[in-house]
Amino acid sequence: MEVLLAQPRGFCAGVDRAIEIVERALQVHGAPIYVRHEIVHNTHVVADLRAKGAVFVDELDQVPAGATVVFSAHGVSKTVRHEAQARGLRVFDATCPLVTKVHVEVERMRAQGREVVMIGHAGHPEVEGTMGQADGGIYLVESIEDVEKLAVRDPGQLAYVTQTTLSIDDAAQVVAALRLRFPEIAAPKKADICYATQNRQDAVKAMAPQVDLVIVIGSRTSSNSNRLREVAERFGVPAYLVDGAGDVEPAWLQGCRRIGVTAGASAPESLVQALIERLRSLGASAVRVLEGVEERIVFPLPKGLGRTATAETVGNTH
Repeated sequence: MEVLLAQPRGFCAGVDRAIEIVERALQVHGAPIYVRHEIVHNTHVVADLRAKGAVFVDELDQVPAGATVVFSAHGVSKTVRHEAQARGLRVFDATCPLVTKVHVEVERMRAQGREVVMIGHAGHPEVEGTMGQADGGIYLVESIEDVEKLAVRDPGQLAYVTQTTLSIDDAAQVVAALRLRFPEIAAPKKADICYATQNRQDAVKAMAPQVDLVIVIGSRTSSNSNRLREVAERFGVPAYLVDGAGDVEPAWLQGCRRIGVTAGASAPESLVQALIERLRSLGASAVRVLEGVEERIVFPLPKGLGRTATAETVGNTH
């Protein structure tokens, strides 16, 4: 039994940056550091940071006055920013710069007098943050059926953005439906689905035809990890999403000659290595890393946390 490792896999630049912001905030300001929502959607990462002194909260009213708070990589609404400013909280913004790009697009489109359609998953923190960049005039669609039911004020003054972690293929279908219904709809200057999401999905597309089974490491709350499992399944390959090596069922491997392994953008490489050891204990004799894109992107940290960086604080939204 051989294990094929997708390339790239695991942490992206935005996740690396978000985790480093929390760790450096703990070093500079000491525990506790409050984090609004999970910094990234991975149970192991959250547990590790909690052990170091991070306190995860759902809303800002759980943060004591004068404390330090970190906004998660998924971004926040303008209302949350204003609340933090009004309460005098010290803020470090770990919003992924590629999510911030979408926020800026929404503001620009609304300033042009356009209504905005957001393609994304209802209830996801990134969607809530992006929708919260506009005071009305923004609609959420998840599917072609949603597009068919959509009622807008002026079809000639419409634009769309997307959640950064969607399935590329699913998003393309919804965009096609929007263009069919609203031929004048304006597109983002540059595609919103992030480079890391695209690269990881492309890597699974290359790997899936070569294997009998795909295992994706990632938490169930992770949008991009769920999309990787779906991409594999579209090739007719059984695919499982696991939080760690202990979730693997030996029965899955029966009759498998090749097993594909990848990890979502919020899953650390240590979990991949633990999974490989588990697969070796279950009979895997070789591990091969597939060729793929090598990612070298690094995002700057907020001012005050080391590394040369741009200021990203509550008073300076973007």
